[in-house]
Amino acid sequence: MGDAPLSGFMARCAERVEGALERWLPAEQIHPVGLHRAMRYAALGGGKRIRPTLTYGAAQAIGIEPERMNGAACAVELIHAYSLVHDDLPAMDDDDLRRGRPTCHKAFDEATAILAGDALQTLAFQVLARDDDIPGGPAARLEMLTTLATAAGSRGMAGGQALDLEAEGRDLDLARLEHIHIHKTGALIRAAVRMAVLAATGLDRDLGERLDRYAKCLGLAFQIRDDILDVVGDTAVIGKTRGKDQAQQKATYPALMGLDGARQSAAELIADAVESLAPFGADADPLRWVAGYMVQRDR
Repeated sequence: MGDAPLSGFMARCAERVEGALERWLPAEQIHPVGLHRAMRYAALGGGKRIRPTLTYGAAQAIGIEPERMNGAACAVELIHAYSLVHDDLPAMDDDDLRRGRPTCHKAFDEATAILAGDALQTLAFQVLARDDDIPGGPAARLEMLTTLATAAGSRGMAGGQALDLEAEGRDLDLARLEHIHIHKTGALIRAAVRMAVLAATGLDRDLGERLDRYAKCLGLAFQIRDDILDVVGDTAVIGKTRGKDQAQQKATYPALMGLDGARQSAAELIADAVESLAPFGADADPLRWVAGYMVQRDR
């Protein structure tokens, strides 16, 4: 499989979610102007749009028109955007560069960045609650809201970030490192896929569990690749400062397993993810393409 099918699919997904974000984000001219400018700066600043792509890909795999999942994809991406704004703050990962541009608190100021992150997070739930085009009905929508809240909260992404901060400068074993990243990175990736599963009323339970297994493996592989790029990536390409993990004495997969071991682990996780999709037909090919991209990406 060449890059063209994946590139085309990812471009279409990015265009869809960009349109949804543009519609839901407050215009810059609306008061308070500074806050709304910062929100748009953070959410519309490019990026891979992996999580919305997974929502759309999972929808296609189970027979839902991807366009109907715009609100869910937008909500997941808003949570991701908020997390990046807060992660980059001096009190957290303290980074000056994100997606090849100054981080939000550098482009504006720390207080505005904090408020922009807060507002992006709450907007995610507003979108998910109010977009009536999302299929599945009220019960499914409530489950989506619960899923996203759990994935973003103390038992998901925020909890994983707290554990990651606590672990700085400490020796961790592989199991502990995996536990951190199942929460910090993996929870939102799993939620992105689960949005589509919840929208598909009557979906066979085994198929839903297989998609969740796919997402769990993908989330860990994504983090391993991130850790590898922090060692070997080009700052100009990855769009963030290379070597931050080592500088902050973070435990990483290459540090614990070596680069070759980390690459092998990521490849095995991707193989497991693809195997989970065995019962799905060609409509799940985009999910297979994304899995391959995860271990080859350079940003």
